[in-house]
Amino acid sequence: MKNSREFVRTLGAFIVVLGIAIGVSMPTQAASDLAITSGEGAYDSFVQLAAKEGEDANDPLEPMNRFFFDFNEFVIGIFLRPFSEFYAGILPPAVRDAIGGVLENLASPVVLVNDILQGEGTRALQTVSRTVVNSTIGLGGIWDPSAKLLDNPGHDEDFGQTLGRWGVGEGFYLVLPFLGPSNPRDAIGEHVIDSFFDPLNLWAANTDREGIIWTRTLGGAIHKYSGLMDELAQTKKTSIDYYATIRSIYRQKREADIRNGTDIDLPPIPDLTPDISFDSDEDSYEN
Repeated sequence: MKNSREFVRTLGAFIVVLGIAIGVSMPTQAASDLAITSGEGAYDSFVQLAAKEGEDANDPLEPMNRFFFDFNEFVIGIFLRPFSEFYAGILPPAVRDAIGGVLENLASPVVLVNDILQGEGTRALQTVSRTVVNSTIGLGGIWDPSAKLLDNPGHDEDFGQTLGRWGVGEGFYLVLPFLGPSNPRDAIGEHVIDSFFDPLNLWAANTDREGIIWTRTLGGAIHKYSGLMDELAQTKKTSIDYYATIRSIYRQKREADIRNGTDIDLPPIPDLTPDISFDSDEDSYEN
């Protein structure tokens, strides 16, 4: 067990160093290179850009990435989509909205920390206000009075966006098993660093309540995918190369996320990030 932990720690450190080195040496300029439009013609413009982007895909690991992409599609087909269809079919929209609100409220500490690290004081105050109001009047996020009454909608932030905000490039494109589209910067930020900012999962990991983590992770994945599956199916149906389309969507979406609020009218992709929690005892950590 100890040897496996040492291996994971060493591998994690290697990925961090590799990802940051690549990111710094290859700063992305996708935002300025891609002519992104909004409105009714956005999807047509996107399809043209997706085809053009193939030459600049920055995908040196494409054979491996395509293998994991097909693997993830298989997992989605046999597990995620059936459960998501059942979830969407049995629960009314109001209940699903309440579940989404609770999940969003639980993620607010991660959003707040990254707001602060990005130097976004106004957005940090909005996150604090939203969390306080929705945790009290909104009964933990079941209701969203912050958006409905105070015109303070939520926003997402992660450490991958924080690194991008401070000039760290995306590096090469990656498809991670189970996790989907990524790159070294975002893999480190979303799947490693952000776990240290999540008090609920840290508490659960350190008190042997991993069931809370898995329930939140799997429940969150089903909830997110249930809202995307129809649009994804349409995107897949109309794509000449679904892999290349998702790759292009992901890269453009992440650039928009880093710019905080730039609207891009693109088909969605599943954001099924699991929560990785770390144990503080004896420098060990749990998956």
